[in-house]
Amino acid sequence: MMKRWRFAIFFGLLVAGGLLVNSSAYLGEAHVDRKQLNGFPQQIESWKQLGGDEQFDEKTMAVLRASDYLLRNYRANDGRVLNFYVGYYASQRDGATYHSPLNCLPGSGWVMSDPDSVTISPKGRSPFVANKYIIQNGDHKELLIYWYQGRGRAVASEYWGKIYTVVDSVRRRRSDGAMVRITTPIESSEADALKASVDLAAETATILPEFIPD
Repeated sequence: MMKRWRFAIFFGLLVAGGLLVNSSAYLGEAHVDRKQLNGFPQQIESWKQLGGDEQFDEKTMAVLRASDYLLRNYRANDGRVLNFYVGYYASQRDGATYHSPLNCLPGSGWVMSDPDSVTISPKGRSPFVANKYIIQNGDHKELLIYWYQGRGRAVASEYWGKIYTVVDSVRRRRSDGAMVRITTPIESSEADALKASVDLAAETATILPEFIPD
């Protein structure tokens, strides 16, 4: 009798799970309102946009498959320039998803070293952890920080990002999200480059939810 009850409970949970997944697939993605990334502020505190927004070619876009993206330089009062990239995906159900720098940069000739993490503390929002690397191509050396953001979370781990995407896809009918990346040349010192990157990350993180919805 006990075995029959266990089987009945297991079968019931299996059927319920199948119905939940199928109904989620039938209903499709939930609609979320957001601003286009080309409307991201050109000035953020002391940071001002330098030049126009950069555009990827068709070959890169065919691989990237982003729904929306922003690739822009910001310059601080002291002249330091940081490159800011956001790749947004409205849905990741069809296989289009953010590309980890761990895969993309080495394929473009960059050597990544000194893996570490850094805490970003935006005003009015919970602190989060971002990835930190030193990247080098020939004699050119830069500092890189990046994280994954979407549906109210900002995480460093690509794997946890994907797990949360699966959970939210079923629970909230949403799989939208983005990868956010900041790079800057290492000139006088790595500490100066890191401070500038963390400062810009904290400032942009307070604005990003308008473009990457919580």
